[in-house]
Amino acid sequence: MTSRIRIGVQLQPQHAPDYALIRDAVRRAEDSGVDIVFNWDHFFPLYGDADGAHFECWTMLAAWAEQTSRVELGALVTCNSYRNPDLLADMARTVDHISGGRLILGIGGGWFARDYDEYGYDFGTRGSRLDDLGRSLPRIADRLAALNPQPVRDIPVLIGGGGERKTLRHVARHATIWHAFVDVDSYRRKSAILADHCADVGRDPAQIERSAEIRYDGDVAAMLSFADAITAEGVSLLTVATGGPDYDLTAVDELVRWRDARAD
Repeated sequence: MTSRIRIGVQLQPQHAPDYALIRDAVRRAEDSGVDIVFNWDHFFPLYGDADGAHFECWTMLAAWAEQTSRVELGALVTCNSYRNPDLLADMARTVDHISGGRLILGIGGGWFARDYDEYGYDFGTRGSRLDDLGRSLPRIADRLAALNPQPVRDIPVLIGGGGERKTLRHVARHATIWHAFVDVDSYRRKSAILADHCADVGRDPAQIERSAEIRYDGDVAAMLSFADAITAEGVSLLTVATGGPDYDLTAVDELVRWRDARAD
C-alpha cells in the first residue's frame, strides 16, 4: 500500500448541457496537479434537477484517456449491474490501453433505483446486488487474464462501499483500493473489520490502499482538518467531488497545496 498522499477529484457528469464544460474541467483538474480524475456511473443526476443534463460514464472515460497524459482516471464507481462482467473487463482493458496504463477500475454493487428502473435492469435487493458483485469480480479477473493484448498494467481494482458483512469481504478478496464514506470513528471500526476479513482469506490488509471521500462546504479549514485526521489513520487517497455546470475546483486546489506542503 502506498503511503504517499494522493488527491482525486470526482467530476460528476451532471448538469453540464455541453460536454465542452466537462472537457474543460478535466483539463483544469490535470493542470492543478491532482493525481486522479474520477466520474461516476449513473444515468441521471443525483442532486439538483433530477431530469437535468447527464452523460454516460465509460464512453466518457475513453475520451478522458485520450485527452489527458498524466492523471489516473476511473469511475467512482462503476455499477456492476449494468454490464456483463466479461464485457466490463474488455472495456477496462481498452481504456487502459488508450490511457497508456492509467485506468483504475472502480466498482460497486449499485444503489440508485431510478438507474435500474428506467434502463430496464433488475434492482433486486442490496444483498442480491452485492452477491452479484462477488460473482462478477472473479470473472473480471479471469477475463482480464485472457484478453489479447493484455492490459498495460495490472489494473488496480477500487471497490467502493462500507458494508461490513459483504462489501468489506469483497474488498479483502479482490481490491487494490478500498474507498469509503467515513468519519474517523467509522473508519477505525470498518478498517478493523476489513482486517478480520483479510485474515480470513490470508491477505495482508496493508496491501489495500485506503481511500475516503472528503467533503467541502466552503470551509477550507474544516476540510483540511478532516484531511489531517483521516490520513493520520492511514488513508492515503482523498477525493473531493464537484458538479456541473461550473466544476469549481477550489477544494481541489486547496487539497493539492496541502498535499504538497506535507511532502516538503
